[in-house]
Amino acid sequence: GYIQACRGLMISAVCLGFFGAVFGLVGMKCTKVGGSDQTKAKIACLAGLIFILSGLCSMTSCSLYANRITSEFFDPSFVAQKYELGAALFIGWAGASLCIIGGSIFCFSIAETSNSPRRAYAYNGATSVMSSRTKVHNSVPDKTPPKHFDKNAYV
Repeated sequence: GYIQACRGLMISAVCLGFFGAVFGLVGMKCTKVGGSDQTKAKIACLAGLIFILSGLCSMTSCSLYANRITSEFFDPSFVAQKYELGAALFIGWAGASLCIIGGSIFCFSIAETSNSPRRAYAYNGATSVMSSRTKVHNSVPDKTPPKHFDKNAYV
């Protein structure tokens, strides 16, 4: 029975992770799907909560299985084959931890402070040194042909 419970929790964690990724992609500011920025922030916060729930399902499944293994291992009256904690459990715990941390970061990265308004920087165009000098110092257009420099003149 506990193996079926662990299997169900892991399948639900994978499904929740998939839906969290879809909502996360829709809720990002760089996508055009999802509406306004406020709607995208709500969708991204929902994605973070789904990721946290997915991590909790996975963590619960790994912990339930590990508890059963350790209780059977240290039980002297248990005569069947005994198992040890394997790499899959540690990878599951690490993945669940990363999913929970990532979901919480996803939730808290959305919050914008309305106290400090963003500055809009105006683009004035790229100007080179020669063009700015010729604009300032030469008000009358010069009729002399341009000087052609060799590639060694720039080194």
